[in-house]
Amino acid sequence: MIEHQKIAVLCKYELLPERVGGMDYFFWLFDQQCKENGIQVDWFFPNQSGHGAYSNLSIHDCNYNVENFFFTFCKQNKTDYSHIITHFLELCTPSFYKIKQFSKAEIIAVDHNPRPLNGYSLKKKIEKKIKGILFSRYIDVFVGVSQYTVNEIIKDFGNHLQKKTRTIYNGVVIEGITERNQRNIINPLFLVASHLRESKGIQDLIVAVSLLPIEIKNEIKIDLYGDGPYKNNLIESIDQFNLQNCFTFMGSKPNLKQLFSNYDYMLQPTHMECFSLSILESLAANVPVITTNVGGNEEVIVDGENGFIYKAKDIYELKDILEKVCLGHKKIESNTRVVVENSFSLTKMVANHLALVLENKP
Repeated sequence: MIEHQKIAVLCKYELLPERVGGMDYFFWLFDQQCKENGIQVDWFFPNQSGHGAYSNLSIHDCNYNVENFFFTFCKQNKTDYSHIITHFLELCTPSFYKIKQFSKAEIIAVDHNPRPLNGYSLKKKIEKKIKGILFSRYIDVFVGVSQYTVNEIIKDFGNHLQKKTRTIYNGVVIEGITERNQRNIINPLFLVASHLRESKGIQDLIVAVSLLPIEIKNEIKIDLYGDGPYKNNLIESIDQFNLQNCFTFMGSKPNLKQLFSNYDYMLQPTHMECFSLSILESLAANVPVITTNVGGNEEVIVDGENGFIYKAKDIYELKDILEKVCLGHKKIESNTRVVVENSFSLTKMVANHLALVLENKP
């Protein structure tokens, strides 16, 4: 056991009582495990909240400016952090240089950020290479939430980072997820669980459904869980194709993981992804996933075994999969929960992140 150790976690993740997801559970369990190992954690979030287990955390409300608040806090207080961990912060920025000017802490940067489907512009690529040369030296460990993410970190900032990167997969709380016992082979029920923004590709799904034979369009039911800035665009598209009977907007649900088991398949037509917690939660509910070949999706979804993979933005391939699934010509018969139990549990995720602190003490 490590005694009297203190770490800081900087996280650009807004705390919202109406949206409790996999990362919230990760923060709660990580804090608990740190305390059990004699490690005190100062959390720096954009805002303050006491919902769930956040009341047990030592949270500093950064007023939506995490880095600047942290710099000021460290200047005004005698900080003796052994580690500083970042989540959802941009990598290789001057902020990491600034931290090293007043702290000898080991810096661990966790990358959750998806990349554009067609890659960055040439200008952006050059900027990232330069940032990698200038500022990567101030980050001791780079963590990607999938092997895809690790590969992208190296591609973005330089091959010299290979020895400093680690893959730690996201995980979910399996115990709270209700398991579906039986699937409908004909006319299965579908859900989408996603923030409603353009990069999630739900507009592709709407077009794909519009191309289905009329007898399938009359029967198919897709519930959309989530909210976001693209909702009105999606409503307009649904109205344009006269698909109001096919899609239902369900809004954001704090108990979504208990609702997965009401469905036969989850649809995730995303254009960009790192490693989706929604996919893991769906699989844990024994609900196969139909999704795209982006990010780390293919590191958990095996086509034909626990879901179906298609090329992002290929509405005709998606339409073909939907048609065959609705007619029972394509089906998943295995229990999809097993892969999550074995490889993607929250307990394993927390243990791997905690090991970085225990193994990399300065």
